[in-house]
Amino acid sequence: MKAARLEAIGGFVVREVEKPVPGPDDLLVRVEAAGICGTDRHLFHGEFPCRPPVTLGHEFSGIVEAIGDAVRDFRPGMRITGDPNIACGRCAQCRRGRVNLCENLQAIGIHRDGGFADYVLVPQRQAYELPLSLPPEHGAFCEPLACCLHGVDMAGIEPGSSVVVLGGGVIGMLTVQLARLAGATAVVLVTRQAVRRQLAEEIGATHSFDPGTGDAIEGIAGKSGLVPCGADVVIECAGVAETMMLAPKLARNGGTVVILGVMPQGEKIEIEPFDLLFREVKILTSFLNPHVHGRAAALIASGTIKVDRLISRRIGINDLPDAVANPPRPGEVKVLVMPGLR
Repeated sequence: MKAARLEAIGGFVVREVEKPVPGPDDLLVRVEAAGICGTDRHLFHGEFPCRPPVTLGHEFSGIVEAIGDAVRDFRPGMRITGDPNIACGRCAQCRRGRVNLCENLQAIGIHRDGGFADYVLVPQRQAYELPLSLPPEHGAFCEPLACCLHGVDMAGIEPGSSVVVLGGGVIGMLTVQLARLAGATAVVLVTRQAVRRQLAEEIGATHSFDPGTGDAIEGIAGKSGLVPCGADVVIECAGVAETMMLAPKLARNGGTVVILGVMPQGEKIEIEPFDLLFREVKILTSFLNPHVHGRAAALIASGTIKVDRLISRRIGINDLPDAVANPPRPGEVKVLVMPGLR
């Protein structure tokens, strides 16, 4: 079968590999769609820890082709989404219920072979069924949506609240929709890209703002801004220094900032502790998707979260190295890998 392998930092190639054989608790899944994530680009550039050589791809869904002898709840022909983050269940963090902080965490597509391939192995406890009536591409959005769900849960968005979302990629677009579902009546998407601003307003944002057109702090959180005197919740989804430093400045006194975006390992930003202290701004960080993948799958299966408009293009496995080695194209939100495309 074909697989896109990270052989070394900066070395990403498509090659023929052996089709995996399921162990007793595994599902052998024929991959229908897998999403390219910003983390895949960080892995390629050595900005996020992993264990090459490995097949990348942690956002995926597909059809069960074979099952191990101990599998009871799944059968060939089912469509599933895989939660890639495998906790050990034994360490101190797992015993506290903090499975995303597991001391022995293994992730499909980072530490073990993932979904940028014709087939992937998924432990049965990491699999969630999706309806066969669902468009195949939609299942690949379950993993990023689960990560957004965890962040929105942490944010504590209340009905009638105001939310600013920094970043117009797929994480930002999904977060906009979740914020509205949580009851926010004002949701502002901040990005320089006009195509993304327009899309955000079409799928749920009440306003959008281009930080390249003027003072973002005044235009968004000023006394006559889009959310006067600051937002109840600010969610950083871009993973860049500029928006990381901007986020606390857009929160109201006593507001909450949630960091969802991933910056390269080792990169640093400046903060002003005096301002944070005297305005009592709460800063939270949201990592992975503990206990929420099933909820994400249900939201995708029901059509409650709109993802069709977020698909920018579909590519085959052979086009993966170029797509991962380069930044997203202007206006691009999500690129999906369809192994069936040749």
